[in-house]
Amino acid sequence: MEAPENESFRDSIGTIDEEGKRAWVYPKKPSGKYYDKRKIVSYILLAFLFAAPFIKINGNQFLMFNVLERRFNIFGFPFWPQDFHLFVISMIIGVVFITLFTVGFGRIFCGWICPQTIFMEMVFRRIEYWIDGDRNKQRKLDRQKWDAEKIRKRLLKWFIFLVISFLIANIFLAYLIGSDKLLKYITDGPTEHMGTLFPLIIFTAVFYFVFAWFREQVCIIACPYGRLQGVLLDTKSIVVAYDYKRGEGENGRKKFRKNEDREALGHGDCIDCLQCVHVCPTGIDIRNGTQLECVNCTACIDECDHIMESINLPKGLIRYASEHEIETKEKFKLTARMKGYIAVLVILIGVLIGMLLIRNDVEARVLRLPGQLYEHKEGDIISNVFTYKLVNKTVHEIDSVHFKLRKFNGEIKVVSNTNNIVIPKEGLSEGTLFIEIDKKELTGDKNKLMIEVYSGNELIETTTVNFLGPRSYN
Repeated sequence: MEAPENESFRDSIGTIDEEGKRAWVYPKKPSGKYYDKRKIVSYILLAFLFAAPFIKINGNQFLMFNVLERRFNIFGFPFWPQDFHLFVISMIIGVVFITLFTVGFGRIFCGWICPQTIFMEMVFRRIEYWIDGDRNKQRKLDRQKWDAEKIRKRLLKWFIFLVISFLIANIFLAYLIGSDKLLKYITDGPTEHMGTLFPLIIFTAVFYFVFAWFREQVCIIACPYGRLQGVLLDTKSIVVAYDYKRGEGENGRKKFRKNEDREALGHGDCIDCLQCVHVCPTGIDIRNGTQLECVNCTACIDECDHIMESINLPKGLIRYASEHEIETKEKFKLTARMKGYIAVLVILIGVLIGMLLIRNDVEARVLRLPGQLYEHKEGDIISNVFTYKLVNKTVHEIDSVHFKLRKFNGEIKVVSNTNNIVIPKEGLSEGTLFIEIDKKELTGDKNKLMIEVYSGNELIETTTVNFLGPRSYN
């Protein structure tokens, strides 16, 4: 893209003035077809965000990220510490998918799906428009003295922001500790769970700070994903772009004059109305090209289309397009880099599906008791002592658990006060067992045994152990 004559905008971010102070952004209230579509997508995602912790599949919370206990539920699949490799692969798939999407479609994730953008633009700003008014009224109110009207509007807005921040903090907590625990804490009362109340207050304060003051700075300064644009985007990435060839023409931009033949005068279709700048939630001028601050929210597309329509010029001066398309008029095609990302993504998804299919609901670990070798009993019986740990990943109790040896003729004796081993739901059962095998069955000092774990007559898991015996000498 041809560089603008003055590129001073690249020397600092769009929300900092020449003195280095915060330049508060007062975006005009957006409207148009893209904004209407974004509202639908946003409210569907908001409903999902608030409902997901309370949806259960086979008794498992639909989404949960319990970092402290290292328990995660993704789409109803529980991931325990023993399944951490599956969780890591899932996260890698998410990163590769977002990377692929960014290479192909720029920062569209930020404008349409990111929770920060959805809450900021579709919840908090809409409340602000309702209380303070549109762009000009907000600017006037900020300059206004602290009279009764300003105090009333500020207190009402801040109170609503605080209530919503508290609600978001509770939902956030439901993802971390589980919705059942959250509901129990609520019914028990805050004084019964002070250890949870203080983090909840901190989360509320953080969300309030972000949406009431920090705002677009999250996307510009704090979010690492925005910084990846520089290495992920190329000239063939689809972004919210200004068609500079059409907009600038031969003699540049010029204000609109009725009945003027702009084409004959060599002026572009851009009438320099600045409406695309006024509506931008990060305060940039999209006509300067792709910038760090742009979150691809499409507000400038809607505003520009409205202006073009009102002066009888074709819409699409600002649109979803790549720099390559604007320059050459060629339509979007998959690049070699995108095909590479797609191949990696397909392989990773295949690996994850395969691992999920072979994953058991019960995991058994049988380990040799530290420091113990073998015991030689009467009748040439060799005995080894082991500890076992059975993890139940389901929400149902598993009872009548017992062990059997595969291929070897031997006996497994569990050290227990009861004959019935029970694995509690989402819990574990552990203890000690002896394996006794006739010396004739052994082939040396180290023998690999396959242990089968049954619940009643149903085989639920298998595991292997090394069984020690006397060393044979030929």
